[in-house]
Amino acid sequence: MRRAPTLMRQFPALAASLLALLVMAAIPAFPHTAEDEVLAGVGVDEKLGAQVPLNLTFRDQSGRSVRLGDLVSNGPVILTLNYYSCPTLCPVFLRALSKTVDGIKGLSLASDYRIVTVSIDPDDTVGLARSKATETYGMLPGVTGLPERWPFLVGKQEAISRLTQAVGFRYVRTKEGEFAHPSLLVILTPNGRVSRYLYGVEQRPQDLKLALIEAAGGKIGGATIMNRVILYCYHYDPAERRYALVATNVMKIVGGAVLGLLGLLLFVLWKREKT
Repeated sequence: MRRAPTLMRQFPALAASLLALLVMAAIPAFPHTAEDEVLAGVGVDEKLGAQVPLNLTFRDQSGRSVRLGDLVSNGPVILTLNYYSCPTLCPVFLRALSKTVDGIKGLSLASDYRIVTVSIDPDDTVGLARSKATETYGMLPGVTGLPERWPFLVGKQEAISRLTQAVGFRYVRTKEGEFAHPSLLVILTPNGRVSRYLYGVEQRPQDLKLALIEAAGGKIGGATIMNRVILYCYHYDPAERRYALVATNVMKIVGGAVLGLLGLLLFVLWKREKT
């Protein structure tokens, strides 16, 4: 006599489970498409602190053979990975980067840092690199020495693969011959280690400036003391993927400054009283 009430209490849960199974069975299973496979192969495996292979050789926009280690020295480096026959994303990306560079105050591409653009397409030619370099340099008319400060490189597949693997950059060549790849800047220290990843087609000048100062350990530009203060006040927020002001550190600096001024005022008053 006790089973009937028990079954009645369990009936709604059993009915709901049965209904869920029927709904799931009615939904068709869609197979993975080629686009899904492409997207699965594209991404970034962050390798902060990783060393890029400095012995890799490429050719720049003039056809000259260059060693990566000779470009990654005397200041931090912005590494971009693009391809020169790209019809859509890469031209927009390089225009945005040129605009950001032009908006950075206090740091100069001509002396404080370098940009290195490497094509991920082994079929790209020196001619394509030269054309892309000329187009990009035209966006920065006020910067001197651009062929040295922002080289556009082409290379063999082995060198490209070693570099992209070193920084965790994953890309896929589609059946149409184009490349699906992430849009980001890889910031390198003066000795060629990965310091920061900045994601997106466009970057705020402030974020790029802070990333360069961070990579250089503050030893960049003409105000190294101020750089260290800035690094103390700003930290990179991985969730927001940008630099954010650390309020507690700002308050410490302000508090220290107030105490210092108060101490100076008391000292001056004490000296006057003695005289």
